[in-house]
Amino acid sequence: MTRFDRLLPTAAALAVAAVAAPAFAADWSDTSMGFRTGTKFAEPFNPNAIEKNILNLNHVSGYKYGSNFFNVDLLLSDKKDPAGAGSTNGASEVYIVYRNTLEYGKLTGKPMKMGPIKDIGAVLGFDANAKTDAGYNSKKRMLVAGGTLMMDVPGFLNIGLVALWESNAPYNTFSKTSTPRYTYDTHPMLTAAWAIPLPGGLPLTFEGFANFIASKGKDEFGVNTAAETNVDMQVMYDLSGLFGAGKNSFKLGVEYQYWKNKFGNDSSGVAGKGAFAKTPMIRAEYHF
Repeated sequence: MTRFDRLLPTAAALAVAAVAAPAFAADWSDTSMGFRTGTKFAEPFNPNAIEKNILNLNHVSGYKYGSNFFNVDLLLSDKKDPAGAGSTNGASEVYIVYRNTLEYGKLTGKPMKMGPIKDIGAVLGFDANAKTDAGYNSKKRMLVAGGTLMMDVPGFLNIGLVALWESNAPYNTFSKTSTPRYTYDTHPMLTAAWAIPLPGGLPLTFEGFANFIASKGKDEFGVNTAAETNVDMQVMYDLSGLFGAGKNSFKLGVEYQYWKNKFGNDSSGVAGKGAFAKTPMIRAEYHF
């Protein structure tokens, strides 16, 4: 067992503790279920445009020392991203993200304000996924740690710089080859997340995230990885008034994802155009 494998369960336990322990009781929270769909998803080494339906559960909350973010996506592909060698069924994937942010202002009682910055924070979290497909069958594990700037804007805008400790242990259904868990080089990520009301009087918000990820060295097959850009943004309309529900209960909108060199695969190399996704989507959310 590698040091990475020992640390991930610890990070997961901290995530559970952050949500469950009385000291972390939520001051506020927002939990939602969502659905999004598109027909132009892409996967490395696959030349086809893929249709995916994605269900998600999302939770954001603030507590005494900071905030929690948790999201789980269930991604269901059509048969152009097959579930296995020779399969006529589409692949399925579960992707989990957790982040805990300790905020300087909450810890000290006085935010660290500097010009457009309203406070700073320390971020700890993880990503994990499991995908069943015909090729890579990803089993990603990734620890995340670093800092973030909380900008003074309507809604919120957080900009952070974090380090990533990532590993994977794929299984190829064509060659029947299982690859031992491989840990990539530690690498940085510049990241941003936002939700900002749009002017004009309509209940519209501009939401999303952007990740700029450096190369993680050689992959488990000895191939150099590429720097990665993943920008996912949406404009959401609050339909709650049509249903007599509270503000931001029902949202509907359009989403666009720009993902170059997906998972570090060079889109100009053998991974091909499947490593460069430009995907419009329709998105709907229900907030509890």
